[in-house]
Amino acid sequence: MPHLEYNGKKIYYQINEKEENKAIIFIHGSGENSIVWKGQLNDLNLNYTLIAIDLPSHAESDDFPELSLDLYLDVIKKLVDFLKLKKIVLCGHSLGGAIVQEYFFKNRKEVSALILCGTGARLRVSPMILNSLKNNYQEFLNGLPIGAFYRKTPKEIKEALVIETAKTKPEVTYADFKICDNFDVMDKVASINVPCLIVCGNEDKLTPVKYSQYFKDKIKDSKLVVIKDAGHMVMLEKPNELNKAIEEFIENNL
Repeated sequence: MPHLEYNGKKIYYQINEKEENKAIIFIHGSGENSIVWKGQLNDLNLNYTLIAIDLPSHAESDDFPELSLDLYLDVIKKLVDFLKLKKIVLCGHSLGGAIVQEYFFKNRKEVSALILCGTGARLRVSPMILNSLKNNYQEFLNGLPIGAFYRKTPKEIKEALVIETAKTKPEVTYADFKICDNFDVMDKVASINVPCLIVCGNEDKLTPVKYSQYFKDKIKDSKLVVIKDAGHMVMLEKPNELNKAIEEFIENNL
Protein backbone atom coordinates (compact mmCIF):
# COMPACT_ATOMS: atom_id res chain seq x y z
CA MET A 1 0.00 0.00 0.00
CA PRO A 2 1.22 3.52 -0.74
CA HIS A 3 1.68 5.89 2.16
CA LEU A 4 1.95 9.55 3.12
CA GLU A 5 4.80 10.75 5.35
CA TYR A 6 3.28 12.83 8.13
CA ASN A 7 5.50 14.26 10.88
CA GLY A 8 7.84 11.28 10.60
CA LYS A 9 5.03 8.74 10.61
CA LYS A 10 3.41 6.75 7.81
CA ILE A 11 -0.26 7.12 6.88
CA TYR A 12 -1.38 4.37 4.52
CA TYR A 13 -4.10 4.56 1.91
CA GLN A 14 -5.56 2.47 -0.89
CA ILE A 15 -5.87 4.03 -4.32
CA ASN A 16 -7.53 3.04 -7.59
CA GLU A 17 -6.12 5.55 -10.05
CA LYS A 18 -7.99 6.76 -13.11
CA GLU A 19 -6.84 9.12 -15.85
CA GLU A 20 -8.67 12.28 -14.92
CA ASN A 21 -7.56 14.55 -12.09
CA LYS A 22 -10.76 13.98 -10.14
CA ALA A 23 -10.93 12.02 -6.92
CA ILE A 24 -13.26 10.64 -4.29
CA ILE A 25 -11.71 10.21 -0.84
CA PHE A 26 -13.43 7.65 1.41
CA ILE A 27 -13.06 8.02 5.18
CA HIS A 28 -13.97 5.16 7.50
CA GLY A 29 -15.77 5.20 10.82
CA SER A 30 -14.75 4.56 14.43
CA GLY A 31 -12.41 1.62 14.97
CA GLU A 32 -12.56 0.67 11.30
CA ASN A 33 -10.10 1.00 8.40
CA SER A 34 -9.98 1.44 4.64
CA ILE A 35 -11.03 -2.15 3.91
CA VAL A 36 -14.68 -1.27 4.60
CA TRP A 37 -14.65 0.62 1.28
CA LYS A 38 -13.40 -2.32 -0.83
CA GLY A 39 -16.77 -2.61 -2.61
CA GLN A 40 -16.47 0.99 -3.72
CA LEU A 41 -12.77 1.03 -4.67
CA ASN A 42 -13.13 -2.17 -6.69
CA ASP A 43 -16.52 -1.74 -8.31
CA LEU A 44 -17.51 1.92 -8.69
CA ASN A 45 -17.95 2.64 -12.40
CA LEU A 46 -16.68 6.22 -12.48
CA ASN A 47 -13.79 8.01 -14.14
CA TYR A 48 -12.56 9.18 -10.76
CA THR A 49 -9.48 8.23 -8.78
CA LEU A 50 -10.75 6.40 -5.70
CA ILE A 51 -8.85 6.73 -2.42
CA ALA A 52 -9.52 5.15 0.99
CA ILE A 53 -7.33 6.12 3.94
CA ASP A 54 -6.34 4.31 7.12
CA LEU A 55 -6.65 7.10 9.70
CA PRO A 56 -3.76 7.50 12.19
CA SER A 57 -3.42 4.52 14.57
CA HIS A 58 -5.76 2.42 12.39
CA ALA A 59 -4.73 -0.72 10.46
CA GLU A 60 -1.48 -0.13 8.56
CA SER A 61 -1.00 3.51 9.58
CA ASP A 62 1.49 4.29 12.36
CA ASP A 63 0.36 4.85 15.92
CA PHE A 64 -0.03 8.37 17.28
CA PRO A 65 0.07 9.23 21.00
CA GLU A 66 -3.10 11.32 20.83
CA LEU A 67 -6.01 11.25 18.41
CA SER A 68 -8.29 14.19 17.66
CA LEU A 69 -10.58 15.55 15.00
CA ASP A 70 -7.98 18.22 14.22
CA LEU A 71 -5.32 15.55 13.63
CA TYR A 72 -7.59 13.63 11.27
CA LEU A 73 -8.45 16.83 9.38
CA ASP A 74 -4.79 17.76 9.01
CA VAL A 75 -3.88 14.30 7.74
CA ILE A 76 -6.60 14.49 5.07
CA LYS A 77 -5.40 17.97 4.09
CA LYS A 78 -1.81 16.74 3.77
CA LEU A 79 -2.97 13.79 1.65
CA VAL A 80 -4.92 16.10 -0.68
CA ASP A 81 -1.84 18.31 -1.07
CA PHE A 82 0.53 15.34 -1.45
CA LEU A 83 -1.55 13.86 -4.27
CA LYS A 84 -2.04 17.34 -5.81
CA LEU A 85 -5.82 16.95 -5.88
CA LYS A 86 -7.67 20.08 -6.95
CA LYS A 87 -11.37 19.29 -6.73
CA ILE A 88 -12.37 16.45 -4.47
CA VAL A 89 -15.50 14.57 -3.48
CA LEU A 90 -15.41 13.53 0.17
CA CYS A 91 -17.30 10.44 1.30
CA GLY A 92 -17.44 9.76 5.02
CA HIS A 93 -19.14 7.09 7.11
CA SER A 94 -20.13 7.77 10.74
CA LEU A 95 -16.97 9.33 12.28
CA GLY A 96 -15.78 9.78 8.69
CA GLY A 97 -18.93 11.80 8.05
CA ALA A 98 -17.99 14.13 10.90
CA ILE A 99 -14.53 14.51 9.38
CA VAL A 100 -15.81 15.38 5.90
CA GLN A 101 -18.28 17.94 7.25
CA GLU A 102 -15.61 19.71 9.27
CA TYR A 103 -13.14 19.46 6.37
CA PHE A 104 -15.66 21.21 4.14
CA PHE A 105 -16.16 24.04 6.62
CA LYS A 106 -12.39 24.60 6.76
CA ASN A 107 -11.54 24.02 3.07
CA ARG A 108 -14.65 24.89 1.07
CA LYS A 109 -12.83 25.76 -2.16
CA GLU A 110 -11.27 22.29 -2.44
CA VAL A 111 -14.51 20.32 -2.17
CA SER A 112 -16.84 19.83 -5.13
CA ALA A 113 -19.34 17.51 -3.38
CA LEU A 114 -20.02 15.58 -0.18
CA ILE A 115 -21.31 12.07 0.41
CA LEU A 116 -22.60 11.60 3.95
CA CYS A 117 -23.05 7.91 4.69
CA GLY A 118 -24.64 6.71 7.93
CA THR A 119 -23.68 9.82 9.86
CA GLY A 120 -25.12 12.92 11.47
CA ALA A 121 -24.64 16.60 12.20
CA ARG A 122 -24.41 15.58 15.86
CA LEU A 123 -23.14 12.17 16.93
CA ARG A 124 -23.91 11.53 20.57
CA VAL A 125 -22.68 8.13 21.78
CA SER A 126 -24.44 5.98 24.36
CA PRO A 127 -22.60 5.96 27.73
CA MET A 128 -23.01 2.17 27.65
CA ILE A 129 -20.92 1.97 24.46
CA LEU A 130 -18.24 4.28 25.88
CA ASN A 131 -18.14 2.25 29.09
CA SER A 132 -17.70 -1.06 27.27
CA LEU A 133 -14.98 0.45 25.09
CA LYS A 134 -13.10 1.61 28.15
CA ASN A 135 -13.58 -1.42 30.37
CA ASN A 136 -14.53 -4.45 28.27
CA TYR A 137 -13.56 -4.30 24.59
CA GLN A 138 -14.73 -7.86 23.99
CA GLU A 139 -18.20 -6.89 25.17
CA PHE A 140 -18.19 -4.06 22.62
CA LEU A 141 -17.05 -6.44 19.86
CA ASN A 142 -19.72 -8.96 20.82
CA GLY A 143 -22.39 -6.28 20.41
CA LEU A 144 -21.23 -5.11 16.98
CA PRO A 145 -23.23 -7.63 14.90
CA ILE A 146 -26.42 -6.55 16.69
CA GLY A 147 -25.83 -2.79 16.82
CA ALA A 148 -24.15 -2.11 13.49
CA PHE A 149 -26.12 -4.33 11.09
CA TYR A 150 -29.60 -5.16 9.87
CA ARG A 151 -30.61 -8.40 11.59
CA LYS A 152 -30.84 -10.37 8.31
CA THR A 153 -27.42 -9.29 7.00
CA PRO A 154 -25.34 -12.44 6.33
CA LYS A 155 -23.31 -13.65 9.30
CA GLU A 156 -20.02 -13.64 7.37
CA ILE A 157 -20.33 -9.90 6.66
CA LYS A 158 -20.90 -9.21 10.36
CA GLU A 159 -18.01 -11.44 11.42
CA ALA A 160 -15.63 -9.77 8.96
CA LEU A 161 -16.23 -6.37 10.57
CA VAL A 162 -15.71 -7.80 14.06
CA ILE A 163 -12.38 -9.29 12.94
CA GLU A 164 -11.21 -5.96 11.48
CA THR A 165 -12.37 -3.93 14.48
CA ALA A 166 -10.65 -6.36 16.86
CA LYS A 167 -7.34 -5.37 15.21
CA THR A 168 -7.87 -1.78 16.37
CA LYS A 169 -6.58 -1.00 19.86
CA PRO A 170 -9.40 -0.38 22.37
CA GLU A 171 -8.03 3.06 23.24
CA VAL A 172 -8.11 4.03 19.56
CA THR A 173 -11.73 2.99 19.07
CA TYR A 174 -12.58 4.75 22.35
CA ALA A 175 -10.89 7.96 21.13
CA ASP A 176 -12.86 7.75 17.88
CA PHE A 177 -16.17 7.44 19.71
CA LYS A 178 -15.26 10.32 22.02
CA ILE A 179 -14.61 12.49 18.95
CA CYS A 180 -18.07 11.52 17.73
CA ASP A 181 -19.63 12.21 21.13
CA ASN A 182 -18.21 15.75 21.12
CA PHE A 183 -19.17 16.48 17.51
CA ASP A 184 -21.99 18.93 16.85
CA VAL A 185 -22.35 21.11 13.73
CA MET A 186 -26.15 21.23 13.65
CA ASP A 187 -26.03 25.03 13.45
CA LYS A 188 -23.64 24.95 10.44
CA VAL A 189 -24.96 22.31 8.04
CA ALA A 190 -27.34 24.73 6.31
CA SER A 191 -24.24 26.55 5.02
CA ILE A 192 -23.15 23.50 2.98
CA ASN A 193 -23.39 24.84 -0.56
CA VAL A 194 -22.08 21.99 -2.69
CA PRO A 195 -24.07 19.00 -3.98
CA CYS A 196 -24.57 16.53 -1.16
CA LEU A 197 -25.59 12.87 -1.31
CA ILE A 198 -27.01 11.54 1.96
CA VAL A 199 -27.20 7.76 2.33
CA CYS A 200 -28.38 5.60 5.20
CA GLY A 201 -29.81 2.16 5.86
CA ASN A 202 -33.46 2.03 6.82
CA GLU A 203 -32.50 -0.23 9.76
CA ASP A 204 -29.60 1.92 11.03
CA LYS A 205 -29.75 1.91 14.84
CA LEU A 206 -26.59 3.97 15.47
CA THR A 207 -27.35 6.90 13.16
CA PRO A 208 -31.10 6.56 12.49
CA VAL A 209 -32.81 7.81 9.35
CA LYS A 210 -33.89 10.99 11.17
CA TYR A 211 -30.20 12.05 11.28
CA SER A 212 -30.05 11.86 7.48
CA GLN A 213 -33.43 13.56 7.12
CA TYR A 214 -32.02 16.49 9.11
CA PHE A 215 -29.31 16.91 6.45
CA LYS A 216 -31.93 16.73 3.70
CA ASP A 217 -34.04 19.40 5.39
CA LYS A 218 -31.10 21.76 5.98
CA ILE A 219 -28.87 21.36 2.89
CA LYS A 220 -30.37 23.01 -0.16
CA ASP A 221 -28.65 20.99 -2.91
CA SER A 222 -29.02 17.51 -1.44
CA LYS A 223 -30.41 14.10 -2.24
CA LEU A 224 -31.40 11.49 0.36
CA VAL A 225 -31.21 7.79 -0.46
CA VAL A 226 -32.51 5.37 2.17
CA ILE A 227 -31.32 1.85 1.40
CA LYS A 228 -33.68 -0.97 2.30
CA ASP A 229 -32.61 -3.89 4.50
CA ALA A 230 -29.37 -2.24 5.64
CA GLY A 231 -28.14 -1.08 9.02
CA HIS A 232 -25.26 1.23 9.93
CA MET A 233 -22.70 -0.55 7.73
CA VAL A 234 -24.48 0.14 4.46
CA MET A 235 -21.30 -0.04 2.34
CA LEU A 236 -20.72 -3.62 3.51
CA GLU A 237 -24.35 -4.71 3.62
CA LYS A 238 -25.51 -3.22 0.31
CA PRO A 239 -22.40 -2.22 -1.70
CA ASN A 240 -24.13 -2.40 -5.09
CA GLU A 241 -26.98 -0.16 -3.99
CA LEU A 242 -24.55 2.35 -2.48
CA ASN A 243 -22.44 2.33 -5.65
CA LYS A 244 -25.51 2.94 -7.81
CA ALA A 245 -26.49 5.91 -5.63
CA ILE A 246 -22.97 7.36 -5.84
CA GLU A 247 -22.71 6.85 -9.61
CA GLU A 248 -26.05 8.53 -10.28
CA PHE A 249 -25.21 11.39 -7.92
CA ILE A 250 -21.84 12.07 -9.55
CA GLU A 251 -23.20 11.80 -13.09
CA ASN A 252 -26.11 14.15 -12.36
CA ASN A 253 -24.26 16.78 -10.35
CA LEU A 254 -20.60 16.96 -11.41
